[in-house]
Amino acid sequence: MSSGEKAQGKEPFYFKSFDRVIGIARNVEELKSELERLINVDPKALEYHLREGHIVQWLVYIGEVELAKRLIGVGDPKRALEIVSEYLSSRGREGKPEEKEGEVEEGPGRKPFMKPHRKPFEKPWEGGHGT
Repeated sequence: MSSGEKAQGKEPFYFKSFDRVIGIARNVEELKSELERLINVDPKALEYHLREGHIVQWLVYIGEVELAKRLIGVGDPKRALEIVSEYLSSRGREGKPEEKEGEVEEGPGRKPFMKPHRKPFEKPWEGGHGT
């Protein structure tokens, strides 16, 4: 996927604060932009999404497994922004990092897939409208 290109056929990541959408990312570049913006607007919402593993899960979903691995266990929005920025910078210099097949690996005190971001009744493969 080229820089700025939308993850084809994939759902974007919705940053939420309670029931309000406060940001949307369709790819890693937009994720970086939203992290930069939301650090000043609603850092607690970012901390929540990071702590619960929502961003890691979404990155795996869109095929950015290497970046997802780097963000496992990161709860600080500023540190997450540094990691995403470094990832994009290295991808720009060397091309997209090689991605390995499979799930995010477990590590000490880490869960491969934390709590789901979607409500249990939502089925993303059926349009995500509770059908």
